Amino acid sequence: MKNFYYETVATDKHTGARAGILHTPHGDIETPVYMPVGTQATVKGVYPKDLDDAGAQIILANTYHLYMRPGDQIVKQAGGLHKFMNYHKPILTDSGGFQVFSLAKLNDIKEDGVTFHSNVDGSKHFITPEKAIEIENNLGADIIMAFDECSAYGVDYNRAKKAMNRTHNWLERCYNYHKVENQALFPIVQGNMFKDLRLESLNAVKPFAKYGLGIGGLSVGEPKSVMYEMLEAMYPELPTNVPRYLMGVGSPDCLIEGVARGVDMFDCVLATRIARNGTALTSRGKVVVRNGKYKDDFTPLDSECNCYCCRNYSKAYLRHMINVGEMMGGMLLSLHNITFLTNLMKGMRTAIINGDFLDFRREFYEKYGEYCEIPVNLK
Repeated sequence: MKNFYYETVATDKHTGARAGILHTPHGDIETPVYMPVGTQATVKGVYPKDLDDAGAQIILANTYHLYMRPGDQIVKQAGGLHKFMNYHKPILTDSGGFQVFSLAKLNDIKEDGVTFHSNVDGSKHFITPEKAIEIENNLGADIIMAFDECSAYGVDYNRAKKAMNRTHNWLERCYNYHKVENQALFPIVQGNMFKDLRLESLNAVKPFAKYGLGIGGLSVGEPKSVMYEMLEAMYPELPTNVPRYLMGVGSPDCLIEGVARGVDMFDCVLATRIARNGTALTSRGKVVVRNGKYKDDFTPLDSECNCYCCRNYSKAYLRHMINVGEMMGGMLLSLHNITFLTNLMKGMRTAIINGDFLDFRREFYEKYGEYCEIPVNLK
């Protein structure tokens, strides 16, 4: 696929951090990159034009939920996700594999596929690897993910290995079925919190990583230090000619540490979810604007941010919006949080190119460390 490839621009000599460019049919993506999540073909509370202003380069949509409503055939009839949601930059769709994990109580997993009991109306739907790819083909995103099984944190070795092997079997079926040339299919590494399984899975899926590689099954309840250990175990064996995508990770400290361990792409609902509940990510840590101490605080949310929210509104106003249940509060905070994370990624990219990523990382923890788990090597 000539219009889909990755090139490395710079690497950090002290860590695994790297800056690159991912070329796609709907535009180039500068990495490392944070991808806002648009589960239902929209990033909650944020206009597409505001996503552009916030610096978003690519968004993620959810295959399972779009299959349930409005249906992948409806999206196909509309001309695919880009036309359906009037979004002209790259889009990535997951495969529904995470819902195998997150909606486990509604699912029945077999070797052939998964029977989902719809979270909408309880109806039964049997999703095979082939069906998952068919749905993703109909949705028409630039990047699509292979159908996988994510095992829960805390399962025993045998259960983790079984899920990993099933993921590998499903991967081959996904690749055999996928025929759409303008969609890049990423395989997914599983293996839970067992280093030998992680390496086994990585080596098993690497032959399928023609355009990119997903790292799944992390940030599922384990301590952050354990996630970092898994990334470090995999790092020496990661392919260098494609982007590496750590799935479902989006807190600022995890973005920093993921990049330091060779990750290029991230996604997470955190930014917009906590925004709707009144929490902002700022250069000095989290700010819970619904708290009473902000009722007469007429300063900007973040003095180091130039987003529309921070240029125009005070903490007191944002607190009022959140506490009276006005949509505006969640919308403004969502816009700010996405801007904050995209700027964090831009800052890391610049630092990698300039050769001072470690300084950038250290300065981040000096300002933000009170609100996150500081890695051992920085304590």
